[in-house]
Amino acid sequence: GSPPAAAMRSEPLVQAASLLEEATDLLVLHRDFAAAVERCEAGCDSLGPGTGPERCERLSEEVKCSLCVVGIQALAEMNRWREVLSWVLQYYHVPEHLPPKVLELCILLYSKVRDPQVMLEVGSSWLTDQTNKSLPEYGSLLELYLLHVLLPLGRFEGAEELVRGCDVFDSQQQLAFLGTICESRCQWAQQEEMHLAAEEQQDAATESVLGALSQKLLTMLTLLRRALRSMSSHFYLFPYKKMLLATFLLYLVVVRLDPASPTSLPFIYKLVQLFRQAWAAVFSPIHRPPIQD
Repeated sequence: GSPPAAAMRSEPLVQAASLLEEATDLLVLHRDFAAAVERCEAGCDSLGPGTGPERCERLSEEVKCSLCVVGIQALAEMNRWREVLSWVLQYYHVPEHLPPKVLELCILLYSKVRDPQVMLEVGSSWLTDQTNKSLPEYGSLLELYLLHVLLPLGRFEGAEELVRGCDVFDSQQQLAFLGTICESRCQWAQQEEMHLAAEEQQDAATESVLGALSQKLLTMLTLLRRALRSMSSHFYLFPYKKMLLATFLLYLVVVRLDPASPTSLPFIYKLVQLFRQAWAAVFSPIHRPPIQD
């Protein structure tokens, strides 16, 4: 005869548990991360939507969560951490349904790779869900989200609102977290000030170098003007303009300015201005000889 209905319902669970064991061995013992991910995917697919008794449902969710945990670790080992969140959500569909352990791993992973922005909306959706607020892990996950997502991103007002609106924390815990947020805000402001000071110092150094180069160019062009004026009575038809332009271009080559570099733009702009001033001084109407280009 046909197998009992209970046995048929437990078959996917047994298969998924077997795949979980294989995936764990591949991850830990054999270090075959790609194969471990394949087993995890097969296990999650075999479970499908839960329609069995409550006990089977609970076991199924535990196995599914464990498969995702192993899969996350395997993806991270292959440096495929960017795929982790989308990979997990294909089995849980919305952030609110993520198991606490999976959410914890995702927060820690994206914090470690310095990309907490990925978890900003996901964590917020999970923490504002009424069903999740009754879970025993809610307080620890809120703290994790606060320390590894909101504060590193400078979301201080959102962090304060989250702490004040949390019923899980008592008044003493709330004060402690608000103190942590205040301290983090001060550190953030200090870092901003240091960053601005460093930028100002760099700008001052750039201006100093630019001034030295400008002075060098003016000295060179002054000497050139004297030489040209001393020769003007003998060589009226000499192409002064081309000579001065060639000297200017040679100077650009000597100082090795890189036109592709953004830092070279103010140098070139000021050198052009100085060139125009020197040109006007050299060939003023009083000393200007007849020039033929």
